[in-house]
Amino acid sequence: MNIHEYQAKDLFAKFGVPAPLGAAAKSTDEFAAALASLPDGPTMVKSQIHAGGRGKGTFTDGYQGGVKFCPTKDEALEVAGKMLDNTLVTIQTGPAGRKVQTVYFTGARDIKKEYYLAILLDRATSHPVIIASTEGGVEIEKVAEETPEKITKVFVDPAYGLADFQIREIVFGLELTGSEAKNAYKLIRNLYTCFWETDASMVEVNPLITTAEGDVLALDAKVSFDDNALFRHPEIVALRDLNEEDPKEIEASKYDLAYIALDGNIACLVNGAGLAMSTMDIIKHYGGNPANFLDVGGGATKEKVIAAFKIILGDANVQGIFVNIFGGIMDCNVIAEGIVDAVKEVGLKLPLVVRLEGNNVAAGKATLAASGLELVSGDTMSDAAQKIVKLVA
Repeated sequence: MNIHEYQAKDLFAKFGVPAPLGAAAKSTDEFAAALASLPDGPTMVKSQIHAGGRGKGTFTDGYQGGVKFCPTKDEALEVAGKMLDNTLVTIQTGPAGRKVQTVYFTGARDIKKEYYLAILLDRATSHPVIIASTEGGVEIEKVAEETPEKITKVFVDPAYGLADFQIREIVFGLELTGSEAKNAYKLIRNLYTCFWETDASMVEVNPLITTAEGDVLALDAKVSFDDNALFRHPEIVALRDLNEEDPKEIEASKYDLAYIALDGNIACLVNGAGLAMSTMDIIKHYGGNPANFLDVGGGATKEKVIAAFKIILGDANVQGIFVNIFGGIMDCNVIAEGIVDAVKEVGLKLPLVVRLEGNNVAAGKATLAASGLELVSGDTMSDAAQKIVKLVA
């Protein structure tokens, strides 16, 4: 789950991570009060969407830039009016863009230097890793490719937590001294506490800045959380912005279905994340393009299968469906009954290929055979994949 920058800054404040003062507005009526809460002078206006590259983005009406520096509050008021309810297209949104429904005002600060700082989970080591660089304000991928020596990585043992010597290593890597080093030390400690105690999967500050006065501030904030830990954090769940999510993914979450929309035309309905990944791979192998990742889980019910079919058919790009089930805990006949009920309920007219294997597979195949439905059976995963690719070609 992702949150907006203004929400992340509020979270930072709770953990003692310093950032420029800011105020969000969701309507033009709120602009004046938001700006009045900030010091007079130069002001930043930031579009709030769940995508990067906002500063270099373009609105669909041609207006350039989703992050703007404004010398005065009057200009900030005018710029915010151009952003709100407009659609911003960035490198991460795709051509459809995202509608800006919140604008964030912050006081502009004189920047001495920009840095990069992030904390995320390294899946190879199962440890949090802190990534820092003296090259802030640009894509960290570009820094890693062109000047990897400017990146400092520190892996944190979750059993012991972040040690003082590790923070000193990061501060040294950022080449900070004096009051800047002292302030950075405190910020890094508090940022890690924020990451750990909120079950975040990533906390990114780009840029982290220093000022002439020796302050170290989080100028930007990007935070995402582990969905599997959200049950422990109802206060974070309350920050969820459904307007920023695919409606199909929202519907899937209501049934505990793991669903991610893709850009292909062959829908996949699978039980188990590993099998789902393999299913998408084999579709690609035979020349097709998967339309989604959809894992109904090991204990799927008929109701879940019906819901999954409805979600799949909510994607106008889908031209065929591949159901690939391996029954371990899952009873193949339960899936078969769900398929029959779903196809009848939604009036499916698209090609459907089903491959069942495992627990109670004979009963499952018998249920499908007796249903009278127009579907194609796949003897193996490879056979089924080739059949669905051919049917939608």
